[in-house]
Amino acid sequence: MGTLMRIVMLTLISAGILLAGDVTGKVSFAGTAPQMPRLRMDADRFCRAAHKTPVLSEEVVVNKNGTLKNVLVYIKGPVSGKYSAPNEKALFDQEGCVYIPHVLGVQTGQQVEIRNSDNTLHNVHTLSEKNPPFNAGQPIKGHKLTRRFEKVETFRVKCDVHSWMGAYIGVFDHPFFAVTDDNGAFTLKNVPAGEYTVEVWHEKYGTKTMKVSVPATGKATADFKYPN
Repeated sequence: MGTLMRIVMLTLISAGILLAGDVTGKVSFAGTAPQMPRLRMDADRFCRAAHKTPVLSEEVVVNKNGTLKNVLVYIKGPVSGKYSAPNEKALFDQEGCVYIPHVLGVQTGQQVEIRNSDNTLHNVHTLSEKNPPFNAGQPIKGHKLTRRFEKVETFRVKCDVHSWMGAYIGVFDHPFFAVTDDNGAFTLKNVPAGEYTVEVWHEKYGTKTMKVSVPATGKATADFKYPN
């Protein structure tokens, strides 16, 4: 970014005018998609009856267009400004004896509603290290509890009642994060103009980073590929 542009940007920011752009992209998968194992739900009659077709592990979900689902994407490192937690709750559900979504992104201080939509006992056991872990039972359908996380980290969640149930929650101190969808796509909206590192995280394949320059208006693109 040139000196003149920096001066213009600083002047506008000091005047309360925020310059921002979007970061868009996709996460592709190289090679043959691995065959995921079937989740064995025989130990619970309700779980077994909840599905008419076999349920596969979501450790690696390759979309029809050759992209990866459930990849956490975020701006790594500091972002200028302060960002209050959103008013809307993030939903973390248990339905059909699996966690929905498999990967959830939330902001520090944001309310997370944890719901049991199944007519069977579940418990939510977080394996967090920076945030205090908890292990809470949800014995009946419709049971809800609300939690907040105040520290930045990504951690696993499991159900001690049903050993096949697992998911991940990523916590960030800014709103510039997303999880790739059924097309492997993501958008980080309204990122303040500047130079950043975009990082992607996948539970099996780890992290990758890319430098991006976010324009004052418009979009920057960041495309990634796993596993190489």
